[in-house]
Amino acid sequence: MKKLIEKIKKSWLIKRTTTIIFMLVIVALFIVLTLWINNLNLDPIDFTTEKLYTLTQTSKEQVKNVENDVNIYFIGYSEGDAIIDLAKQYHNANEKIQVEVTNATERPDLVEKYGIDTNSNGVIVESGNKSKILSMYDFYTYDPGTYEEIDITEEKLTNAIRYVIAEKIPTVYFLEGYSEFSVNENMNYLTTYLGNEVTNYDTVNILTTAKVPEDCDTLIITSPNKDFDDVATNAIIEYINNGGNILWFNMLVTEEQNYTNVNKILAMYGLEPFGIGVIRETDASKMMSGSPNVIIPNVNSTSITKNIPAVLLVNATKLNFVADEELEKLNVTKIELLQSGEGSYYRTNFNISANGKQTGEEEGTFTIGAELQKKVAEANEENNQEEKISKLVIYGENLFISDYTLSSSSSYPIISYSYNKDLIIDSIAYLVDRQEDIVVRKDTNTVNYTATVEQDNIIQGIIFGVPVLIIFVGIIVWQYRRRKK
Repeated sequence: MKKLIEKIKKSWLIKRTTTIIFMLVIVALFIVLTLWINNLNLDPIDFTTEKLYTLTQTSKEQVKNVENDVNIYFIGYSEGDAIIDLAKQYHNANEKIQVEVTNATERPDLVEKYGIDTNSNGVIVESGNKSKILSMYDFYTYDPGTYEEIDITEEKLTNAIRYVIAEKIPTVYFLEGYSEFSVNENMNYLTTYLGNEVTNYDTVNILTTAKVPEDCDTLIITSPNKDFDDVATNAIIEYINNGGNILWFNMLVTEEQNYTNVNKILAMYGLEPFGIGVIRETDASKMMSGSPNVIIPNVNSTSITKNIPAVLLVNATKLNFVADEELEKLNVTKIELLQSGEGSYYRTNFNISANGKQTGEEEGTFTIGAELQKKVAEANEENNQEEKISKLVIYGENLFISDYTLSSSSSYPIISYSYNKDLIIDSIAYLVDRQEDIVVRKDTNTVNYTATVEQDNIIQGIIFGVPVLIIFVGIIVWQYRRRKK
């Protein structure tokens, strides 16, 4: 019995004690390593196509040069929430951005100051005296066609940060009183999208104000269905002569319009009155579902459209310009944005129902969207006067930014097709001099595995390499202990 106890002490107990100590050391190293990695706040590896769980490079570029302190408070959230992991990546991109997860009990001052409901989650983004409040519902929207949930968390957070650090928030005004298109009726989706951007918007009735508001960075005009009054005309002309910018959308014309004042404004930029007619395509790749009037125009690469691969237009009409010599006399420079295909034709007789070009119908490439820059004042060093340029961005289509659908059986608004909404948002961003601030707009929550070659090699190494390594080490230890016996 005594010999047996001694044997246990010398062999089994010593080896087992060494093994236990070795295991404890490994566990301790694992814990220390895990804590160290967590403290590094490294960005997670995101294999989804849409990069739903990591900041896009665009957002990182937007926040990397932030010089003011920015605080992001998450009220009612927990550290384990995915949105917190995403928010901490802003801090990794710029240490000026601080993220704090708290609740109404710990920070009643925030709840009281910003009026957050203590029973719901809320996010406060603040810098100095400026702040932006977001609710948990702001981070998601729905695809009106498929009813799928769409994650717009990064878009909201990035734009909230940009909002609180911006020295000036541009304001756009929609002209009221002359069109059936209204931000309160059939352009609700547009106002929702504008709410995601660093832009304020409002409406203006010039018959009431007698002028375009002084803080107007861009005046938006949508398909006039009656002529401008003299008061509005004079106010708009004064706005143009002061270097004001205009974004204009115009539906096709189906009957003669004697809009003297409307045409007077257009003529300042070298645009002739809109004529009766609609553009139709013959190329199947330039139309949707065999509908010649639902077209996919060519998008020229410009400052406005460089990030727009395609748009979908319904019943578009052409823009008519004066001769180039006349444009030069008006001090106007023309930049074409959207053009129909080479095989398109212009139909003026709406009684014709046949597809394809008919005898006498004009055929060719038509301009549907353009930017016109008008020099309204020369620079004068003696008077310390800077050069003034008035910009007009105009599209011969209005339905593509509306809540209207392609058919009565569809619930999908036309503005949500293709890059329609991005075209108007980027047009506004350009006109209010924010062309460098066009940011990511994530439009899907679909999670697809699309690992790169490097990422795939890492995964393959983890799946196959690590087990093989463990087996190999196990064989070596087994052989070593076997020989030692």
